[in-house]
Amino acid sequence: MTGTLTIAGLGPGSDALVTPEVTAALAAATDILGYAPYVARVPSRPGLKLHPSDNREELQRAAEALQLAAEGGQVVVVSSGDPGVFAMASAVFEALEQAPQHQDLPIRVLPGITAMLAAAARAGAPLGHDFCAINLSDNLKPWTVIEKRLRLAAEADFSIAMYNPRSASRPEGFGRALAVLKETGCGGRLVIFARAVSAPDEKIVIVPLDDARPEMADMRTLVIVGNSQTRRVGRWIYAPRRAR
Repeated sequence: MTGTLTIAGLGPGSDALVTPEVTAALAAATDILGYAPYVARVPSRPGLKLHPSDNREELQRAAEALQLAAEGGQVVVVSSGDPGVFAMASAVFEALEQAPQHQDLPIRVLPGITAMLAAAARAGAPLGHDFCAINLSDNLKPWTVIEKRLRLAAEADFSIAMYNPRSASRPEGFGRALAVLKETGCGGRLVIFARAVSAPDEKIVIVPLDDARPEMADMRTLVIVGNSQTRRVGRWIYAPRRAR
């Protein structure tokens, strides 16, 4: 008997931002796999087995999910935000590439509201013109690549959404990222620090880049650096639709 594998995004934190499609998939699941804090967001019930794991076990988690689905399970791999944005969808397909015997499994990817969209909505419309997203974690790519992408994004005048800015194991990285952006002449740009968006402890702070400090961010923070035209209107921040 062959089961199914669904890769689902739980959104930024609030249950109100989980899509109905994802809610239905969770209700039908026999097995839920994911990083432990994300699995903890799924209520236990009879007939459901939860498989929490560490945040650096993505490929092992993906391989286990494929095997459980091949054995007949209705398997859901959960990520926060959207599963295709710095999350589990890529890991599942990487594991699938290494396991051709599973390539006929029914697989779905269900989108979720990713952190940069939730953060942008809280602030106004800072992604209203061209933008990019950069993961500041150097676990899977060297810092030289991160720095190059930051410099080129600043030069191209993109608004920049920065994921995973500062962890306990690499506290220096975000400070380096801020320094790179200041060196490229972005010191006057507005920066949005959006922590725990949609959770009870949500906090939004907006400052010029010159006033941004590394300790203002942690792994629950999404940082958006505006482009050169990003401006305030009342308490809101927005990027004009026209480029100069």
